Amino acid sequence: MKTLLSILVVALPIAFSGGAYAAAVAPKPLYRDPVYDGAADVSIIYDRTAKLWKMFYTNRRATMKLPDPDDVAWVHGTAIGVATSSDGLQWRYQGTVDFPKECTDVTQWAPELYYENGVYHMWLTVVPGIFHRWGAAGADVRIEHLTSTDLAKWDCESTLKLPNSGRLIDASVMKVGQGYRMWYKDDRAGSRILAADSKDLRTWTKISEQPVNPTRGEGPKAFRFNGYYWLIADVWKGLMVLRSDDALNWTEQPGYLLAEPGRKATDRAAGQHADVVVDGERAFIYYFVHQKNEAEAANDSRWHQRTVIQVAELVYKDGKLEVNRDADVAIPLRAPSP
Repeated sequence: MKTLLSILVVALPIAFSGGAYAAAVAPKPLYRDPVYDGAADVSIIYDRTAKLWKMFYTNRRATMKLPDPDDVAWVHGTAIGVATSSDGLQWRYQGTVDFPKECTDVTQWAPELYYENGVYHMWLTVVPGIFHRWGAAGADVRIEHLTSTDLAKWDCESTLKLPNSGRLIDASVMKVGQGYRMWYKDDRAGSRILAADSKDLRTWTKISEQPVNPTRGEGPKAFRFNGYYWLIADVWKGLMVLRSDDALNWTEQPGYLLAEPGRKATDRAAGQHADVVVDGERAFIYYFVHQKNEAEAANDSRWHQRTVIQVAELVYKDGKLEVNRDADVAIPLRAPSP
């Protein structure tokens, strides 16, 4: 009996170890909002005080079944959701963000996070109300800049104002040289991506009246990886990829990332509006996927409204970015350098 008990005692840690290893693989879906099942448009940042990764995301009311199939009120009317993770692989819902009402409204989209010198910056797309049709009168979206020292309490800083622009959404910001550059979608420029520069993250000047690329798109994400600047944008049939030496002149990569559906459940539609986290020599893309091709959609005409978050590793090869969305992601994100 003692011998058998000894074997069991030795075997149990091995079994638990194996279970821990299995749990470290990112699940599919990576994350699902437990309230409305409409998580999208993520922005991921490391909380230096809590020592956790935090995912801020657009949270659409995807479970709503409105009588009019063309009614888009379900895409409006929710605050930004938050989930936390110690490794970037396993995520837990934390709630929603309570922004100051003086610079926001009931509909909040596409948060963009940037950290520098103890301050977290967010550029948030704000819609002044709940609307039932795209482009409805009064739906003049805008981008608001907010700041925080703890990712919980936020202060209003400024509203993005640029000449000859209107209906601006989906900011992406990064440091370029001694200043900062923002990419954004301008609905009144034919839904194309434009860029602006700033010295202080508050006052911005357009680089050009011309878009960075003639293709229509939204949800731009700029990042530095493998010696190049990259710009990824959602073109509604996958993700357009642009590469640059100077973050000004761009070359478009042939084809679109995540255009072909994955083989695994909940990942069987085009990837959309992504964030990219660069961790040393590796890069991970967090994207959302509509659930229109899942089995549940056969019996629920509104199942396509639901969206989930997925993750895959970006791979640099022969001057291009590639991604295998079906491959397991098991490498945990490391805390960024101070």
